[in-house]
Amino acid sequence: MSSWAIVALVGMLIWGVVQVARARAGIVTDEDGNQKFAAPDHGGGRTELEATRRELEALRERVKVLERIATDANTGEAREQARIAAEIEALRALPAAKEEGRT
Repeated sequence: MSSWAIVALVGMLIWGVVQVARARAGIVTDEDGNQKFAAPDHGGGRTELEATRRELEALRERVKVLERIATDANTGEAREQARIAAEIEALRALPAAKEEGRT
């Protein structure tokens, strides 16, 4: 094989590698030869992306609520509030029990 044939083969190989790299990067060439970056289309488009973002935001809100429920019930302040509420309910039940005993 002549040296010019080797040079031609190496040139074609390099050209192929460059084309593959450009395709993976999303660089396309239009009919006029202008190159531009084209984001890959995953089929869903903008509406699917927005729906996914809304769902993600809703899930984040649900996680925040669940974290608050899990942590608020275990704090000392929450236990104190529950104890006070139980005492108030017990005191409310006392007059009703006295009235039932009188009648």
